[in-house]
Amino acid sequence: MNKTPVTATSRTRQTPGLFFLLSAAITGYVFYRYSEGWLRSLLLSLSRSIWARRMVTSFGPAWRVARRFIAGESVEEAIAVARQLNAKGLKVALDYLGESVTQAEEANAARDQILLLLDRIHESGVDAYVSVKLSQLGVKIAENLALENLRALLTRARSYGLRVRIDMEESALVDTTFDIYRRLRHGEGFDNVGVVIQAYLYRSEEDVRWLIEEGAWVRLVKGAYKEPPTVAYARKADTDAAFIRLAEQLLSEQARSRGVHLAVATHDDAMIRAVQRYAETHHIPQDAYEFQLLYGIRRERQEQLASQGYCVRIYVPYGTAWYPYFMRRLAERPANLWFFVTNFFRA
Repeated sequence: MNKTPVTATSRTRQTPGLFFLLSAAITGYVFYRYSEGWLRSLLLSLSRSIWARRMVTSFGPAWRVARRFIAGESVEEAIAVARQLNAKGLKVALDYLGESVTQAEEANAARDQILLLLDRIHESGVDAYVSVKLSQLGVKIAENLALENLRALLTRARSYGLRVRIDMEESALVDTTFDIYRRLRHGEGFDNVGVVIQAYLYRSEEDVRWLIEEGAWVRLVKGAYKEPPTVAYARKADTDAAFIRLAEQLLSEQARSRGVHLAVATHDDAMIRAVQRYAETHHIPQDAYEFQLLYGIRRERQEQLASQGYCVRIYVPYGTAWYPYFMRRLAERPANLWFFVTNFFRA
């Protein structure tokens, strides 16, 4: 990443493209007030744009703003943040950023970095597990490449008593992700692997049924990728309703009796309260599930939930490939976009 000081001259050279990008974002924010989902669609498109990535990542102040959501670029910075969060009573999920590699060498390099991360978690004693993306491990190059790389991670993690969660990506990868998960968990006996369910996908209700039967370790999220209306809910209200339905199924007596452990990943107070009400009504102990929130977002809420006795885990990303993750965070909450724009101009 280019982190050299930004001069007035270099800022001027970058200004046209950067102002185009920011103008699009600000325009989107205005339209968002009147058209639900318009801004989200725009930002998710930009998250995959090569030219937008180059413009944002080449501008020094953008990284300083992104640091609100990202622990740093190195594993040592990530471990330091994990220690700080643990000291506040918060558990951690660490994510070495990267996705959609196109060369086997890149996939193997990512595997090696995550192996290093597992080593450092073990050595430091921080309360953390690791989240990984199969596209980062080479699944779009060859399914067996990702399988072999994930197997290496699970083997190392198991030797330390650690867990690895497979993040869910775009809908086109869901079947492959579940195939690899089942092969490693049931075919090869890795009981330290978990998966993610995206509430906005229509298929998720059926997926949750078999995950409950298998006693899976599940994180429930709303979904942060741009998907067509043929496979996913487009309206927030529909996604919210699906999120609550799935959470209740994953917290049911049947699910808990089979060993399901649910991570409720949301910043939405309505979703948090719905889960709390269901758990209280059905006398579900607080250690039967956990809330997960993103690093740098609603810090006071994170600590408040922990002070109330809930298990709270913070999703902490780090690394140099931060742009797609950062743009998806902006897409999820307009307030994050406004924070970025105002701090961008201050910088």
